[in-house]
Amino acid sequence: MAANPFQACIILPVVDETESLRETVKILLLENCSDIHQILIVMGKITKPEARAAANALVEQYPGLIQAKDQKKPFLGGAMQDAFEWASGTHLLMMASDLETNPHDVKAIFAEAKRGNWDIVTTTRWRGEKGAPAFEGYNPVKFLANWLFQKSFALLYGTELSDLTYGFRVFKMEWVKKIRWEELRHPLLLETMLKPLRLGARVKEIPTTWKARVEGESHNPFWRNFLYFRIAFKTRFRPERELILIPPTAAPAQKETFA
Repeated sequence: MAANPFQACIILPVVDETESLRETVKILLLENCSDIHQILIVMGKITKPEARAAANALVEQYPGLIQAKDQKKPFLGGAMQDAFEWASGTHLLMMASDLETNPHDVKAIFAEAKRGNWDIVTTTRWRGEKGAPAFEGYNPVKFLANWLFQKSFALLYGTELSDLTYGFRVFKMEWVKKIRWEELRHPLLLETMLKPLRLGARVKEIPTTWKARVEGESHNPFWRNFLYFRIAFKTRFRPERELILIPPTAAPAQKETFA
């Protein structure tokens, strides 16, 4: 049997998720086993002992397929940046371990990535299967603010994408590896969409559903959402050459210019 040319690395940051982590992994493997190259569970100083124990148990249960690693950089964005460096395979999937990102939708994300040969397949909570927002248990104030953020960012970047801040998306691995990532907190989720857009990535958006977590608590205070505007404006007006990584050995010979 020929090897599957699509091999995804899935990143799962963990703080206080236990049962939801186990359920997420169970669904991922049950529905997408042949498409998964590795699952990286990323933990930090604030990861609860019971969540760490659940992650380590999964490593023992699936040796070689699941790895649990301690992040070096701080906060969620730092955890993702570390995972980007550790990841291997043809594609990389960002999602959560708290079931707010619906693991049953990963199958559709992977199918679209393979069918359309997109650079990124991202999800939207604002255009459900019937075209209406698909939120369950979302704070009304945050709902309105999120809508305003999405409209503002879409206008700034001239895109029809409707959910730029939602970190539930799959990338071709080369896009993750070539971009210079900056944000150490939650605004990295927006950065992972805006920088590829600036660099000409082909992006497909598909519907998903959002349901409030039943385990643990959010680690992104409402006021911190306004920090998203910083990376949005920085990325929009920077020269493209400043958005990518240039290997040290190639720097002296770099002659390419960017519009």
